[in-house]
Amino acid sequence: MIKVLVVEDDAQLVRALRINLEARKFEVQTASDGNTALRLAAARKPDVILLDLGLPDMDGIDVIKDVREGSGVPILVLSARHTSEEKIRALDAGADDYVTKPFSMDELLARLRAAVRRPEVATPEHEIAVVTTDDFTVDLVAKKVIRNDRSVRLTPTEWHLLEILITHPGRLISQRKLLLDVWGPTYSEHTNYLRVYMAQLRRKLEADPSHPRYLITEPGMGYRFEE
Repeated sequence: MIKVLVVEDDAQLVRALRINLEARKFEVQTASDGNTALRLAAARKPDVILLDLGLPDMDGIDVIKDVREGSGVPILVLSARHTSEEKIRALDAGADDYVTKPFSMDELLARLRAAVRRPEVATPEHEIAVVTTDDFTVDLVAKKVIRNDRSVRLTPTEWHLLEILITHPGRLISQRKLLLDVWGPTYSEHTNYLRVYMAQLRRKLEADPSHPRYLITEPGMGYRFEE
């Protein structure tokens, strides 16, 4: 049974989340403040955390940072803060996704399923070897991409960008994180680089680059790979 830690001080929302999650066979634990959340995250080791940012004792961003110091557990932010700056702060702190309140339960459950499916951050001990979609296959060990039985030539930068996205399926990766990881700190604000290279990847991999199925843009936030 998948364990979900709900960190939220709105009792009515907690009740709604508990009812919906338990009806779908999730095991639900709850915390109404940041300190309790950190204690439960360390002791109970949930499989995923649903986190409100506006907690009574500390900012949710600090909860994300503290959890990330010792765990790769997926963190989905549930927040009324809707500005791009707040979303980017949460993602850069280590959140896996960001859902703005009010939200539909169907959307939340879809994001939750995606978060639970994704592997932990890749390490040599448990690295994904091959990612297969309906349109292409990526061999991460051999560093090859096959589409329509033919090898697809990627530049080193295109490969690095694709590798980050596909090893975190369903996870929203912020623009800033991608720029830092692929190009380095000098280019952390050069979002035009991302637009150009994502367009190139889509032309090489997507059946319809103007309506991508796999390499998805979240406007003002970042990108995600959908299996």
